[in-house]
Amino acid sequence: MAEGLRERKKRQTRQYISDVATGLFLERGFDAVTVAEVAEAANVSVNTVYNYFPAKEDLYLDRLSGIVDRLSRWVRGRDAGEAAAAAVLRELRDEVEAVSPRIGLVAGYAQYMRVIQGAPSLQSRLWSFGQEVFENLEATLREETGAAPDDPMPTLMAGQINWMHQVVVGTIGREMVAGRSPREVSREVLTLLDEMEDMLSEKVLNYAVFPHGSKNAGGAPGGG
Repeated sequence: MAEGLRERKKRQTRQYISDVATGLFLERGFDAVTVAEVAEAANVSVNTVYNYFPAKEDLYLDRLSGIVDRLSRWVRGRDAGEAAAAAVLRELRDEVEAVSPRIGLVAGYAQYMRVIQGAPSLQSRLWSFGQEVFENLEATLREETGAAPDDPMPTLMAGQINWMHQVVVGTIGREMVAGRSPREVSREVLTLLDEMEDMLSEKVLNYAVFPHGSKNAGGAPGGG
């Protein structure tokens, strides 16, 4: 469905406010900038800012909203014959090997992370993002495998897969803040991914394998 004029204007306004706020936070630090100052700089009212961003933290972490269902999307899009963990490992390797800004491998990411490190409220919000990623993945694995509500395996597997993601993202953030180059960090994280895969048990690596032919036939994926 094509985006209407009103929807496009709202999206552009939201993006503009976020961009203005991010620039101020990068320049002065998160806690030193008020929502009123963001509104003034963006030439909108404070109420308008809150209409688009319920909390001040959302102004800065707006670009991270896409990570909430990232692992779930990767699992649902896994290839026939591919397990859930294998799909996530493959996607992470692709992002890291491509030196993708989407995973933090970009020069400006260090400055972005320093602002988060200097603001406890941003760190708390980032933690809650991680919880949402885990909960979404757990629900996806339960749905994809047809697991019973009291089956602990989707929870355990979501924890293992989410751990891989957190280690990769955390390592990239730490190394970029330390002044490393994106390509250098990329090479080291690819080795780290290999080491993490070696640590995973066969049970994890063979959980929620998508049956061959199911995507074309419309069948339900199998359990672990």
